[in-house]
Amino acid sequence: MTTRVGAIDCGTNSLRLLIADIEPESGRVTDIVRRMEIVRLGHGVDKTGVLAPEALARTLAMTREYAAQCREYAVQRIRFVATSASRDASNADEFVAGVREAFGDLDVAPEVISGNEEARLSFLGATGDLVAAGMDGPFLVVDIGGGSTEFVRGTRTVQAATSVDMGCVRMTERHLRSDPPTEHEIGLATHDVDAAIDRAIQVVDLGSVRTLVGLAGSVTTITAHLLGLTAYDPVAIHLSEATPAQVQAACAELLAMPRQERAAQGYLHPGRVDVIGAGALVWSRVVARVARHTGLGDELPVVTSEHDILDGIALSIVGR
Repeated sequence: MTTRVGAIDCGTNSLRLLIADIEPESGRVTDIVRRMEIVRLGHGVDKTGVLAPEALARTLAMTREYAAQCREYAVQRIRFVATSASRDASNADEFVAGVREAFGDLDVAPEVISGNEEARLSFLGATGDLVAAGMDGPFLVVDIGGGSTEFVRGTRTVQAATSVDMGCVRMTERHLRSDPPTEHEIGLATHDVDAAIDRAIQVVDLGSVRTLVGLAGSVTTITAHLLGLTAYDPVAIHLSEATPAQVQAACAELLAMPRQERAAQGYLHPGRVDVIGAGALVWSRVVARVARHTGLGDELPVVTSEHDILDGIALSIVGR
């Protein structure tokens, strides 16, 4: 007997919806609707500490559209998860009230989850396919968001997890203001990124890791560039594997690319054009650090997963 669920992930940059049928016993997920919109809820939060009125309006308008789809597809159970921007904003209560109103009769309230819960859900969503594909654990799952990045180590269950305030929107707004970024800006951003990674690996030891797994829009976009795709293709991207050197080369190209050239790339969502350089910088530094600390160097498998926190939210609804 399947359960039709609605999973919503509201991050700093994007708002995503998964409507799926799940078999509770096996955990088999059959997608009905999977969509992503760039709403930039967290625009300016790093500096101001509040959700901007226009960002709130954009996000709630899309939330109403998602609520309508949940009604249209007769979703039985819904979980709405909000992450970094909502944790950081002093006016998050306005967002919560707006979401409640959008869903109305469906009685949905957004959960502003902790970084550790975000990490757990990301791991849950990402690892099922890795185990099924026979990839070597322990895995380090890294979910690069707009405002935060989660580091989770484990094979079938989470062994260690943490979340740090490092993401593509936060680093862009804080440092990468030129087109393309200057060496000085990149140096400042790199200092911040490396310091955040230092904090993460004090909690999540990298020594035993055998496969690095990257999640979310920055990583999947970098992978599309690495693969030479002319249009975004989730099937080609999912579970694709590269070496650290290949990933770092793709990241360096995106970071150095002028905005006009980035915007012309067929695989790149328009909402990511302004922040992909920072995402590439974060991922490049993470890959380098993991390759060094595991002792695997360029033998470290770097895998991209299209399944992430959104799938984890869906599975959590049925108690997986």
